[in-house]
Order: sequence, then C-alpha cells, then structure tokens
Amino acid sequence: MTDEMTGEGRGITEASGGVTTLKRADFVSDQEVRWCPGCGDYAILAAVQSVMPELAIPREKFVFVSGIGCSSRFPYYMNTYGLHGIHGRAPAIATGVAAARPDLHVWVVTGDGDALSIGGNHFIHALRRNVNLKILMFNNQIYGLTKGQYSPTSERGKITKSTPFGSLEQPFNPISLALASEATFVARTYDVERKHLPQILKRAAAHRGSAFVEIYQNCNIFNDGAFVALTGKGGSGNRVYLEHGKPIRFGPDDSKGVVQKPDGTLQIVDVADVGEEKLLVHDEHRDDPSLAFSLSRLAAGPTSPTPLGVFRDVDRPVYGDALEDQLRRAAEQQGPGDLEKLLLSGDTWTVDAP
Repeated sequence: MTDEMTGEGRGITEASGGVTTLKRADFVSDQEVRWCPGCGDYAILAAVQSVMPELAIPREKFVFVSGIGCSSRFPYYMNTYGLHGIHGRAPAIATGVAAARPDLHVWVVTGDGDALSIGGNHFIHALRRNVNLKILMFNNQIYGLTKGQYSPTSERGKITKSTPFGSLEQPFNPISLALASEATFVARTYDVERKHLPQILKRAAAHRGSAFVEIYQNCNIFNDGAFVALTGKGGSGNRVYLEHGKPIRFGPDDSKGVVQKPDGTLQIVDVADVGEEKLLVHDEHRDDPSLAFSLSRLAAGPTSPTPLGVFRDVDRPVYGDALEDQLRRAAEQQGPGDLEKLLLSGDTWTVDAP
C-alpha cells in the first residue's frame, strides 16, 4: 500500500498479483439506496464514495459506524466494513473500534438528532478525548426518520408535529459545541456543494484525531428549503468561505468582510468602508479556540452570512496512541497481565450451587 495518489486522483493499493487502482464503484455496495427521492443524503454518499479511492487506503481498512436515523443507513451503502449501532451510541462504538484497532480508519455517520439528543454525551466525550475517528453529522434541523418532529438544531419557534405551537428551545450550534468540547478539527459544508464538500472530507480524513464535519443536508420531505439562503439563487452572497491565512471576505466581488471589535466579537462590514487591512485573517491552526468559536457565532443559523470551511485544525495527543503507550509502559513495569489472577484477587466468595 502507498500513501500517494495517482495523477488521476485514484487510490492505489497492493493486491495479489500486482497493483490495483480503486475507483468509486469499488466503494458502492450491492444494497438498494433507500432514501426519499431528492434527499441530500444522496449527494453526501456520492461525495464520500468518490473521495475514498483518493485516500489510497484498502477498503478493508475502513469502518463506518452509525446510530439511528436516515443518515444511519450509510454503512449499508459503503462497500467497506460497517456497523449500524443504536440511537446516539455511534461515537462510543467507534471509540472502541478505534482504540482496539488503531490500524483502521473509523468514520461515524450521524444526524443532528442522533448525535445531539440521546447521543450528546457520547459526541462531546469522543471529541474531548481526541479519539482518532471522523464524525460526519448530517444536519437537516429535523427528525426525518420518525416523520418530522423538531430536533436539537431546529430553530426557536419551529412548528412541527411535536411542537404545534412552535419550539420554545434554544437550538444547539453544532460547531460551537464541537469547539467547546476541544475538538481538534472542526469544519462545515453542505450537501450539494460539489467542490467544497469533497475538499472538506479529504481534510478530515488527513487529520489525526477527532475530526468533526457538520454537513447541512436538506430534508425535502419534512424541512425542505431550510438552507435555501445558502444553496438557492443568490445564496452565494451568504457563503463565507474560510481560508487559512487569508482575510475573511465574501459577497458580490468580495465586497463584504469580517472584523473583530474591541470586545472580541465579530462584525460584518463593507470592505470599502474599513479597508482590507482591518479584516480578520483566518487562522485555523490557532491553538486557542476562542476566535474559531466567535466565527461559529457569526450567524445564528443558515439564514444569514454563514461561515463554511475549516474552523479549527490543530494537533493534540491522540487517545488511542496514549492508550497504547500506557499499556506498553504498564507491561514493562509489571510484566504480562494475568486475567485469572486479577479475577481472583481481593475478596472472593465461593457460592455453592443449589
């Protein structure tokens, strides 16, 4: 196996009898894809299947883990190893896989309800520990599989089957939550972005540690048009693409920009009024996540200028590496473990059978 990619963007792996070039078709399973026609999940699946060959990693080295929800059918459609878990527990299952088999490339596919409701603790602790896995969260701001109830990312006032008079709750900002959990890689993109989405997936794949990618995904049945301010006609003016080392500019002819005010908050301005030298220069490698957090708060939701791209990409010790090192040092100091001795140590009792 080689870590390089061919000029055609196809992965190369060793195979019996020579070298095999992987293609997208190699990552397509024989299962019928069962999402509603027009669902944004189709575009995400196509992007992932297209990116996988370019990583130059054998299929048997990938594991896709999911929980419950429309997005969680994903492992069935990938011709790799996979596991369809239970509601919200995908990060916990994936943590076990990544810790036990550090040679594998572990991906979690989850939704806003699956990850942030019952799975909230598993989500934040996987990021806090910096487990070597990639979490793709499909955010459609609704519960789709269970037919249209409000989710932890639904906007305040959202009228659904479970909130007929409007939701009273403040929604989660997934990027802010990931940054507050000290995630070492945090990014955002959206389903029908044919160039940006694959680029972000490749960046996440290359990251050592926990990589979190929020993907705005349209549910055309229960929450159609939730992201039209970004994806519809004229939506390009609301896409604030983050590029490391460059001033943050966007809008028609890059006429808009972002500046940092004296109190640390961010503000959108006309570049002609302040000059480019006053604009905030994006630094995704900044160790302190506070500036990235401020960027995550620039938009209250995807209805106004919204940052897209990599918010943060930093290095920190990886949980699996630290675990392996701890086990190695324990073995050197104490010798090989003895499970029977451990089980019989301390107070023990013998219980006679009736």
